[in-house]
Amino acid sequence: MVQAIINIDENTNRILNILKAKYGLKDKSQAIDIMAQQYEKELLEPELRPEYIKKMKKRQKEKAIEIKDFRKHFGLDKNV
Repeated sequence: MVQAIINIDENTNRILNILKAKYGLKDKSQAIDIMAQQYEKELLEPELRPEYIKKMKKRQKEKAIEIKDFRKHFGLDKNV
């Protein structure tokens, strides 16, 4: 477990207190853990939208193209 001394504003402090009360937590560290878990679910690993899944399933059925020379096909022959 990592320990940290942090500075938070009044609004953040109120939010942490609300989370503590809502989930019956012992301290603000647990409230911060809950906030991080929710952030991870919503922003870092969002579920795929149904329209994206539909698009990818359609693409999966497309015929693949054969590339004989990858570097030439994608213009990677040039000297860097």
